[in-house]
Amino acid sequence: MTGPIVLALRLLLTLALYAFLGWALWTIWQDLRRTAAQASPGRIPAIRIEVRKRNQTAAPRFFSQPEVTVGRDPACDIRLDEDTVSARHAKISFHHGQWWIEDLKSTNGTKLNKLRLTTATVLTGGDEINCGKARLLVDLGSKLPAE
Repeated sequence: MTGPIVLALRLLLTLALYAFLGWALWTIWQDLRRTAAQASPGRIPAIRIEVRKRNQTAAPRFFSQPEVTVGRDPACDIRLDEDTVSARHAKISFHHGQWWIEDLKSTNGTKLNKLRLTTATVLTGGDEINCGKARLLVDLGSKLPAE
């Protein structure tokens, strides 16, 4: 009689061990999925940039791409037709959950709120960027226009 009891206890212990291992692996898998969802890059929020030249207001431009280049070069996202603007003057980029601006070693430099940029700096809504004589006004709270 002891033989069948020992066999039944062994089977129950084996089932309990496999159940515990299954539960542990399922819990780890759920935790990894949750962590990956939190770490994955979300949507890039829209940035609205309005270019002003000599008291003229141009139509605002909306961007939701991770990088926006500013300069005289036709390949730039914001093309400024000014002699005081370099071909690739400045770069506006989204990383670490914020919009940043940096000067691309332009001849006349880039100013943010009338202060010359020497390093990449975080943008906030209402900031004014000066690239040569051109002024760019930044709005971070805008939504993309309906198409």
